[in-house]
Amino acid sequence: MQKFDAIRPFYDTEINEAIHSVINHPMMKALMNFTFPGVADEVWKEQLKKTHSIRDFQCNFIYQSVQRILEKGSEGMTTSGFEKLKKNTSYLFVSNHRDILLDTTLLNTALFEHGLVMTASAIGDNLVKKSFLNTLAKLNRNFLVQRGLTPREMLQSSKLLSEYIGSLLLHENRSVWIAQREGRTKDGKDETNPGVLKMVGMGSDEKNLMDYFKKIKIVPVSISYEYDPTDALKMPQLMAEANNEVYVKEKNEDFMTILSGALGQKKRIHIHVGKVLDTEIDAIIAENENSNKQIVALAQVIDDAILRNYQLWPTNFIAFDIVNKTNRFSHLYTENEKSLFERRLEMRIDHDNPIALESFLAMYANPVVNKLKYQDVV
Repeated sequence: MQKFDAIRPFYDTEINEAIHSVINHPMMKALMNFTFPGVADEVWKEQLKKTHSIRDFQCNFIYQSVQRILEKGSEGMTTSGFEKLKKNTSYLFVSNHRDILLDTTLLNTALFEHGLVMTASAIGDNLVKKSFLNTLAKLNRNFLVQRGLTPREMLQSSKLLSEYIGSLLLHENRSVWIAQREGRTKDGKDETNPGVLKMVGMGSDEKNLMDYFKKIKIVPVSISYEYDPTDALKMPQLMAEANNEVYVKEKNEDFMTILSGALGQKKRIHIHVGKVLDTEIDAIIAENENSNKQIVALAQVIDDAILRNYQLWPTNFIAFDIVNKTNRFSHLYTENEKSLFERRLEMRIDHDNPIALESFLAMYANPVVNKLKYQDVV
Protein backbone atom coordinates (compact mmCIF):
# COMPACT_ATOMS: atom_id res chain seq x y z
CA MET A 1 0.00 0.00 0.00
CA GLN A 2 1.35 3.42 -1.00
CA LYS A 3 1.59 6.30 1.47
CA PHE A 4 -1.55 8.24 0.40
CA ASP A 5 -3.77 5.32 -0.69
CA ALA A 6 -6.18 5.71 2.25
CA ILE A 7 -7.11 9.29 1.31
CA ARG A 8 -6.32 9.89 -2.37
CA PRO A 9 -8.74 9.94 -5.33
CA PHE A 10 -8.38 7.38 -8.11
CA TYR A 11 -5.39 7.39 -10.42
CA ASP A 12 -6.37 7.63 -14.09
CA THR A 13 -5.35 3.97 -14.52
CA GLU A 14 -8.07 3.01 -12.00
CA ILE A 15 -10.88 5.13 -13.47
CA ASN A 16 -12.32 2.71 -16.02
CA GLU A 17 -12.55 -0.17 -13.56
CA ALA A 18 -14.16 2.13 -10.94
CA ILE A 19 -16.75 3.31 -13.48
CA HIS A 20 -17.59 -0.28 -14.41
CA SER A 21 -18.13 -1.06 -10.70
CA VAL A 22 -20.89 1.60 -10.37
CA ILE A 23 -22.28 1.91 -13.90
CA ASN A 24 -25.41 -0.14 -13.06
CA HIS A 25 -25.98 1.45 -9.64
CA PRO A 26 -29.44 3.07 -9.35
CA MET A 27 -27.85 6.32 -8.12
CA MET A 28 -25.64 6.49 -11.23
CA LYS A 29 -28.75 5.97 -13.36
CA ALA A 30 -30.54 8.76 -11.47
CA LEU A 31 -27.55 11.13 -11.92
CA MET A 32 -27.21 10.40 -15.64
CA ASN A 33 -30.96 10.57 -16.32
CA PHE A 34 -30.99 13.98 -14.61
CA THR A 35 -27.92 15.11 -16.59
CA PHE A 36 -29.00 13.76 -19.99
CA PRO A 37 -32.82 13.83 -20.03
CA GLY A 38 -34.33 11.90 -22.92
CA VAL A 39 -31.06 10.06 -23.66
CA ALA A 40 -31.30 6.26 -23.60
CA ASP A 41 -29.36 4.59 -20.78
CA GLU A 42 -27.29 2.58 -23.24
CA VAL A 43 -25.95 5.79 -24.81
CA TRP A 44 -24.47 7.28 -21.64
CA LYS A 45 -23.35 3.84 -20.43
CA GLU A 46 -21.40 3.37 -23.66
CA GLN A 47 -19.75 6.77 -23.18
CA LEU A 48 -18.91 6.02 -19.54
CA LYS A 49 -17.30 2.72 -20.53
CA LYS A 50 -14.92 4.65 -22.81
CA THR A 51 -13.81 6.97 -19.99
CA HIS A 52 -10.21 6.51 -18.81
CA SER A 53 -9.31 9.68 -16.90
CA ILE A 54 -10.67 11.92 -14.17
CA ARG A 55 -10.55 14.88 -16.57
CA ASP A 56 -12.71 13.04 -19.12
CA PHE A 57 -15.19 12.07 -16.40
CA GLN A 58 -15.35 15.63 -15.07
CA CYS A 59 -15.58 17.38 -18.46
CA ASN A 60 -17.96 14.97 -20.22
CA PHE A 61 -20.24 14.08 -17.32
CA ILE A 62 -19.89 16.17 -14.12
CA TYR A 63 -19.60 19.46 -16.04
CA GLN A 64 -22.84 18.57 -17.83
CA SER A 65 -24.50 17.72 -14.49
CA VAL A 66 -23.51 21.16 -13.16
CA GLN A 67 -25.01 22.86 -16.21
CA ARG A 68 -28.30 21.08 -15.49
CA ILE A 69 -28.14 22.03 -11.78
CA LEU A 70 -27.58 25.69 -12.73
CA GLU A 71 -30.34 25.56 -15.34
CA LYS A 72 -32.93 23.95 -13.05
CA GLY A 73 -31.99 25.34 -9.63
CA SER A 74 -30.55 28.80 -10.22
CA GLU A 75 -30.70 31.98 -12.25
CA GLY A 76 -27.08 31.47 -13.27
CA MET A 77 -23.56 31.85 -11.92
CA THR A 78 -21.25 34.83 -12.35
CA THR A 79 -17.53 34.93 -11.58
CA SER A 80 -14.76 37.48 -11.05
CA GLY A 81 -11.01 37.45 -10.46
CA PHE A 82 -10.21 34.37 -12.56
CA GLU A 83 -8.45 36.45 -15.21
CA LYS A 84 -5.71 37.18 -12.63
CA LEU A 85 -4.77 33.49 -12.36
CA LYS A 86 -2.16 31.88 -14.62
CA LYS A 87 -2.78 28.83 -16.79
CA ASN A 88 -0.92 25.58 -16.01
CA THR A 89 -0.33 26.82 -12.46
CA SER A 90 -1.46 25.21 -9.20
CA TYR A 91 -3.01 27.19 -6.35
CA LEU A 92 -4.28 26.45 -2.84
CA PHE A 93 -7.85 27.80 -2.88
CA VAL A 94 -9.06 28.55 0.66
CA SER A 95 -12.81 29.12 0.50
CA ASN A 96 -15.76 30.00 2.63
CA HIS A 97 -18.06 26.97 2.73
CA ARG A 98 -21.83 26.98 2.24
CA ASP A 99 -22.71 23.82 0.33
CA ILE A 100 -21.21 20.33 0.74
CA LEU A 101 -21.00 19.56 -2.97
CA LEU A 102 -21.60 22.74 -4.95
CA ASP A 103 -18.86 25.01 -3.56
CA THR A 104 -16.09 22.87 -5.05
CA THR A 105 -18.00 21.71 -8.12
CA LEU A 106 -18.89 25.27 -9.13
CA LEU A 107 -15.32 26.48 -8.55
CA ASN A 108 -14.06 23.70 -10.83
CA THR A 109 -16.67 24.62 -13.43
CA ALA A 110 -15.31 28.19 -13.44
CA LEU A 111 -11.68 26.98 -13.55
CA PHE A 112 -12.50 24.68 -16.48
CA GLU A 113 -14.26 27.48 -18.38
CA HIS A 114 -11.25 29.77 -17.85
CA GLY A 115 -8.77 27.10 -18.99
CA LEU A 116 -7.14 26.86 -15.55
CA VAL A 117 -5.93 23.87 -13.51
CA MET A 118 -8.89 22.24 -11.72
CA THR A 119 -8.68 21.20 -8.08
CA ALA A 120 -8.37 18.13 -5.98
CA SER A 121 -10.85 18.88 -3.19
CA ALA A 122 -11.05 17.93 0.46
CA ILE A 123 -14.19 16.09 1.61
CA GLY A 124 -15.00 14.68 5.06
CA ASP A 125 -15.04 10.87 5.05
CA ASN A 126 -18.30 11.07 7.04
CA LEU A 127 -19.98 12.34 3.85
CA VAL A 128 -19.00 9.36 1.71
CA LYS A 129 -19.79 6.38 3.93
CA LYS A 130 -22.00 4.85 1.19
CA SER A 131 -19.76 2.98 -1.24
CA PHE A 132 -21.32 4.60 -4.33
CA LEU A 133 -20.71 8.12 -2.94
CA ASN A 134 -17.15 7.14 -2.03
CA THR A 135 -16.49 5.96 -5.59
CA LEU A 136 -18.14 9.04 -7.10
CA ALA A 137 -16.05 11.32 -4.86
CA LYS A 138 -12.81 9.58 -5.92
CA LEU A 139 -13.86 9.74 -9.59
CA ASN A 140 -14.31 13.50 -9.12
CA ARG A 141 -10.83 14.00 -7.61
CA ASN A 142 -11.89 14.36 -3.98
CA PHE A 143 -9.46 13.34 -1.24
CA LEU A 144 -10.63 12.29 2.19
CA VAL A 145 -10.36 14.19 5.44
CA GLN A 146 -10.77 11.66 8.22
CA ARG A 147 -13.26 12.59 10.93
CA GLY A 148 -14.08 11.32 14.42
CA LEU A 149 -10.49 10.46 15.39
CA THR A 150 -8.70 10.38 18.75
CA PRO A 151 -6.23 13.26 19.31
CA ARG A 152 -3.29 10.99 18.46
CA GLU A 153 -4.94 9.64 15.29
CA MET A 154 -5.89 13.21 14.40
CA LEU A 155 -2.25 14.29 14.53
CA GLN A 156 -1.15 11.42 12.26
CA SER A 157 -4.06 12.05 9.89
CA SER A 158 -3.29 15.80 9.70
CA LYS A 159 0.36 15.08 8.92
CA LEU A 160 -0.59 12.69 6.12
CA LEU A 161 -3.17 15.14 4.75
CA SER A 162 -0.75 18.07 4.82
CA GLU A 163 1.94 16.05 3.02
CA TYR A 164 -0.58 14.98 0.40
CA ILE A 165 -1.71 18.57 -0.18
CA GLY A 166 1.94 19.66 -0.50
CA SER A 167 2.65 16.83 -2.94
CA LEU A 168 -0.33 17.79 -5.13
CA LEU A 169 0.58 21.47 -5.22
CA LEU A 170 4.35 21.24 -5.60
CA HIS A 171 5.00 17.94 -7.40
CA GLU A 172 1.85 17.24 -9.42
CA ASN A 173 0.99 20.84 -10.36
CA ARG A 174 -2.54 20.14 -9.11
CA SER A 175 -4.58 22.91 -7.47
CA VAL A 176 -6.26 22.10 -4.15
CA TRP A 177 -9.52 23.33 -2.60
CA ILE A 178 -9.98 23.39 1.17
CA ALA A 179 -12.66 25.02 3.30
CA GLN A 180 -11.55 27.79 5.68
CA ARG A 181 -12.89 25.73 8.60
CA GLU A 182 -14.30 22.27 9.29
CA GLY A 183 -17.94 22.03 8.22
CA ARG A 184 -20.18 24.51 6.46
CA THR A 185 -20.90 28.00 7.79
CA LYS A 186 -24.43 27.81 9.14
CA ASP A 187 -24.76 31.26 10.71
CA GLY A 188 -23.46 33.39 7.82
CA LYS A 189 -20.23 34.24 9.67
CA ASP A 190 -17.31 33.19 7.47
CA GLU A 191 -14.18 32.83 9.62
CA THR A 192 -10.94 31.00 8.87
CA ASN A 193 -9.87 28.55 11.56
CA PRO A 194 -6.09 28.97 12.12
CA GLY A 195 -6.05 25.20 12.84
CA VAL A 196 -6.72 24.55 9.14
CA LEU A 197 -3.62 26.58 8.23
CA LYS A 198 -1.57 24.80 10.91
CA MET A 199 -2.60 21.49 9.35
CA VAL A 200 -1.53 22.66 5.86
CA GLY A 201 1.72 23.95 7.35
CA MET A 202 2.59 20.51 8.74
CA GLY A 203 3.57 19.58 5.18
CA SER A 204 6.11 22.42 4.96
CA ASP A 205 9.54 21.73 3.49
CA GLU A 206 10.71 25.26 4.30
CA LYS A 207 12.61 26.47 7.36
CA ASN A 208 10.18 29.38 7.69
CA LEU A 209 6.50 28.40 7.58
CA MET A 210 5.47 31.68 5.94
CA ASP A 211 7.86 30.99 3.06
CA TYR A 212 6.01 27.72 2.51
CA PHE A 213 2.67 29.53 2.46
CA LYS A 214 4.08 31.86 -0.21
CA LYS A 215 5.37 28.93 -2.23
CA ILE A 216 2.03 27.10 -2.36
CA LYS A 217 0.21 30.23 -3.62
CA ILE A 218 -2.84 30.73 -1.39
CA VAL A 219 -5.89 32.19 -3.15
CA PRO A 220 -8.92 33.19 -1.00
CA VAL A 221 -12.30 32.31 -2.54
CA SER A 222 -15.69 33.92 -1.80
CA ILE A 223 -18.80 32.04 -2.88
CA SER A 224 -22.28 33.37 -2.26
CA TYR A 225 -25.78 32.10 -3.04
CA GLU A 226 -28.76 34.45 -3.17
CA TYR A 227 -30.83 31.71 -1.53
CA ASP A 228 -29.30 28.88 0.47
CA PRO A 229 -31.35 25.83 -0.56
CA THR A 230 -30.33 24.12 2.70
CA ASP A 231 -31.17 27.07 4.98
CA ALA A 232 -34.02 25.30 6.82
CA LEU A 233 -31.95 22.09 7.11
CA LYS A 234 -29.30 24.00 9.07
CA MET A 235 -31.81 25.03 11.74
CA PRO A 236 -31.77 21.93 14.02
CA GLN A 237 -28.02 22.25 14.60
CA LEU A 238 -28.22 26.01 15.21
CA MET A 239 -31.11 25.41 17.64
CA ALA A 240 -29.11 22.80 19.55
CA GLU A 241 -26.11 25.16 19.79
CA ALA A 242 -28.36 27.98 21.01
CA ASN A 243 -29.61 25.67 23.78
CA ASN A 244 -26.08 24.43 24.60
CA GLU A 245 -27.02 20.91 23.49
CA VAL A 246 -24.89 18.38 21.62
CA TYR A 247 -26.23 18.00 18.10
CA VAL A 248 -26.50 14.46 16.69
CA LYS A 249 -27.13 14.14 12.96
CA GLU A 250 -29.90 11.97 11.55
CA LYS A 251 -28.77 8.84 9.66
CA ASN A 252 -29.13 10.20 6.08
CA GLU A 253 -28.91 13.89 6.92
CA ASP A 254 -25.73 14.62 4.95
CA PHE A 255 -27.07 12.87 1.87
CA MET A 256 -30.36 14.79 2.04
CA THR A 257 -28.38 18.03 2.43
CA ILE A 258 -26.31 17.21 -0.68
CA LEU A 259 -29.49 16.54 -2.68
CA SER A 260 -31.22 19.70 -1.43
CA GLY A 261 -28.15 21.79 -2.24
CA ALA A 262 -27.99 20.43 -5.78
CA LEU A 263 -31.70 20.49 -6.61
CA GLY A 264 -33.02 23.35 -4.44
CA GLN A 265 -33.48 26.92 -5.71
CA LYS A 266 -30.40 29.09 -5.28
CA LYS A 267 -31.33 32.01 -7.58
CA ARG A 268 -28.08 33.89 -8.34
CA ILE A 269 -24.60 32.57 -7.46
CA HIS A 270 -21.30 34.43 -7.52
CA ILE A 271 -17.73 33.18 -7.09
CA HIS A 272 -14.83 35.58 -6.65
CA VAL A 273 -11.22 34.42 -6.50
CA GLY A 274 -8.79 36.82 -4.87
CA LYS A 275 -5.18 37.47 -5.78
CA VAL A 276 -2.39 35.20 -4.61
CA LEU A 277 -1.33 36.17 -1.08
CA ASP A 278 2.26 37.35 -1.43
CA THR A 279 3.03 40.88 -0.23
CA GLU A 280 0.46 40.27 2.54
CA ILE A 281 2.62 37.39 3.81
CA ASP A 282 5.74 39.60 3.64
CA ALA A 283 3.94 42.12 5.86
CA ILE A 284 2.99 39.35 8.34
CA ILE A 285 6.66 38.22 8.54
CA ALA A 286 7.78 41.82 9.12
CA GLU A 287 5.25 42.36 11.92
CA ASN A 288 5.34 39.00 13.76
CA GLU A 289 8.24 36.74 14.70
CA ASN A 290 6.13 34.15 16.53
CA SER A 291 4.84 31.46 14.12
CA ASN A 292 1.50 31.07 15.96
CA LYS A 293 0.88 34.81 15.70
CA GLN A 294 1.85 34.64 12.01
CA ILE A 295 -0.76 31.91 11.39
CA VAL A 296 -3.48 33.89 13.20
CA ALA A 297 -2.52 36.96 11.13
CA LEU A 298 -2.67 34.90 7.91
CA ALA A 299 -6.14 33.61 8.85
CA GLN A 300 -7.22 37.24 9.31
CA VAL A 301 -5.82 38.23 5.90
CA ILE A 302 -7.78 35.36 4.29
CA ASP A 303 -10.94 36.47 6.15
CA ASP A 304 -10.43 40.06 4.98
CA ALA A 305 -10.18 38.92 1.35
CA ILE A 306 -13.18 36.57 1.55
CA LEU A 307 -15.46 39.08 3.27
CA ARG A 308 -14.47 42.09 1.17
CA ASN A 309 -15.21 40.21 -2.03
CA TYR A 310 -18.36 38.43 -0.88
CA GLN A 311 -21.27 39.27 -3.19
CA LEU A 312 -24.28 40.51 -1.23
CA TRP A 313 -27.80 39.88 -2.55
CA PRO A 314 -31.24 41.43 -1.89
CA THR A 315 -31.94 38.53 0.52
CA ASN A 316 -29.04 39.67 2.72
CA PHE A 317 -30.21 43.29 2.84
CA ILE A 318 -33.83 42.26 3.49
CA ALA A 319 -32.81 40.04 6.42
CA PHE A 320 -30.56 42.78 7.83
CA ASP A 321 -33.42 45.31 7.71
CA ILE A 322 -35.88 42.86 9.32
CA VAL A 323 -33.45 41.97 12.13
CA ASN A 324 -32.61 45.62 12.81
CA LYS A 325 -36.19 46.90 12.29
CA THR A 326 -34.95 49.43 9.78
CA ASN A 327 -35.23 50.29 6.10
CA ARG A 328 -31.56 51.26 5.76
CA PHE A 329 -31.06 49.11 2.67
CA SER A 330 -34.56 49.24 1.21
CA HIS A 331 -33.22 50.93 -1.95
CA LEU A 332 -31.31 47.70 -2.70
CA TYR A 333 -34.35 45.42 -2.98
CA THR A 334 -37.88 45.57 -4.35
CA GLU A 335 -41.14 45.01 -2.49
CA ASN A 336 -41.60 41.85 -4.55
CA GLU A 337 -38.19 40.52 -3.46
CA LYS A 338 -39.06 41.29 0.15
CA SER A 339 -42.43 39.52 0.00
CA LEU A 340 -40.78 36.46 -1.63
CA PHE A 341 -38.23 36.31 1.19
CA GLU A 342 -40.93 36.71 3.85
CA ARG A 343 -42.94 33.96 2.19
CA ARG A 344 -39.91 31.65 2.32
CA LEU A 345 -39.44 32.51 5.99
CA GLU A 346 -43.11 31.74 6.66
CA MET A 347 -43.02 28.40 4.85
CA ARG A 348 -39.74 27.15 6.31
CA ILE A 349 -39.69 28.40 9.89
CA ASP A 350 -42.11 28.00 12.79
CA HIS A 351 -42.91 31.61 13.81
CA ASP A 352 -43.71 30.41 17.33
CA ASN A 353 -40.06 29.48 17.70
CA PRO A 354 -38.11 32.73 18.22
CA ILE A 355 -34.69 31.03 18.21
CA ALA A 356 -35.34 29.40 14.82
CA LEU A 357 -36.61 32.68 13.42
CA GLU A 358 -33.61 34.59 14.74
CA SER A 359 -31.14 31.96 13.42
CA PHE A 360 -32.70 31.90 9.95
CA LEU A 361 -32.59 35.69 9.63
CA ALA A 362 -29.04 35.88 11.03
CA MET A 363 -27.83 33.40 8.39
CA TYR A 364 -28.81 35.90 5.70
CA ALA A 365 -28.12 39.13 7.63
CA ASN A 366 -24.62 38.35 8.97
CA PRO A 367 -22.84 38.70 5.60
CA VAL A 368 -24.01 42.36 5.59
CA VAL A 369 -22.72 42.80 9.16
CA ASN A 370 -19.38 41.26 8.05
CA LYS A 371 -19.08 43.54 5.03
CA LEU A 372 -19.88 46.67 7.05
CA LYS A 373 -16.68 46.07 9.04
CA TYR A 374 -14.71 46.84 5.89
CA GLN A 375 -16.71 49.36 3.92
CA ASP A 376 -20.03 51.02 3.43
CA VAL A 377 -21.77 48.35 1.35
CA VAL A 378 -23.64 50.81 -0.91
